[in-house]
Amino acid sequence: MAIKHLRTLFASQLQPGQPAQVRPGEALSEPGGDYEGLHKQMKRLFNSKPGKKYGRFSEDVGESPFSAWLKDYLEDRQSFVSLTDRIFGQWQELLNGSQEEHQGHLMLVHEALADGEVMYLLVIESDSALRFDGQQSLDTTDVLSLSRLNLAVRIELEDWQNDNPGENYLTLVHARGSGEPGELFIRLCGFTNQVDVEKETLTFMDAVEAFARSSEPEEAGKIRARAYEFSRDQHALGEPVAIEALSGYLDEDQPQRFKEFASETAELPESGVLHPDHRKVKKLVRIAGSGGGMSVSFSSDLVNQAVYYDRDNDALTITKLPKALREQLQRYLESRDD
Repeated sequence: MAIKHLRTLFASQLQPGQPAQVRPGEALSEPGGDYEGLHKQMKRLFNSKPGKKYGRFSEDVGESPFSAWLKDYLEDRQSFVSLTDRIFGQWQELLNGSQEEHQGHLMLVHEALADGEVMYLLVIESDSALRFDGQQSLDTTDVLSLSRLNLAVRIELEDWQNDNPGENYLTLVHARGSGEPGELFIRLCGFTNQVDVEKETLTFMDAVEAFARSSEPEEAGKIRARAYEFSRDQHALGEPVAIEALSGYLDEDQPQRFKEFASETAELPESGVLHPDHRKVKKLVRIAGSGGGMSVSFSSDLVNQAVYYDRDNDALTITKLPKALREQLQRYLESRDD
């Protein structure tokens, strides 16, 4: 990882109706050291964040000029300082009209990777912490939150600059509860949602399940497990699922088998890439449910082996109980007998 340029802005809007207070930092080139460490942690939070959205820049440049400014910077028509001055200025204008309080650091990072360049725009929040001052009296101070990331966007620069850019070169983190500042952040980066994650999750799961059922019974469980593993690993990397890569992962001897099967049985996007929600994909390997004072979860491989479902009587029979569960049941029954 190598940061080419980085700049931060502290913005505070604690009195709605009044101008937001801002303090821009210096533009840094190849800052290294602690900045690399901070950005690495923010990326880790970004990649692990569930419920990310995928899309592209809005075509309404008048409403959201971020993409136009970014293009000028990448084509050397303005400096990184000029780019950030404009972005920071618009962020202040947006916060001026906010009716909700906001405080945080806006950080823009231009990063060069082995496989391309990306741009991150993140809102870094703060936590309160206690410390002893010079007179050994307790005092409160603000420190950067290294465990929370609620607003951020990543731009795949090369995907965006292609002659025929795809529909999902933007990845957005927009956490619930971010309120009006969250909506203002979306306006700032000009994000337009183009990917239906719920639909693509169903497409992914239906294709894998159909492929598993078409395979030999002893292979079906392995296929589901490997599909979930691949989806989980891609999520950890912050990357979508490429059908061709998944196909090779599911069957190394016949790497095109799943791809050909899915092409015939599912409506795959032209890009050959899906963005499944890894939390829901877990249903491929685990069956779970709760309600009425009961919570049950088990591996799907145990169906008709250690777990039997009677549809007619709506009854579940579990054999080969886990040792800890069996011991708890025995102690409970003994205590009742006493």
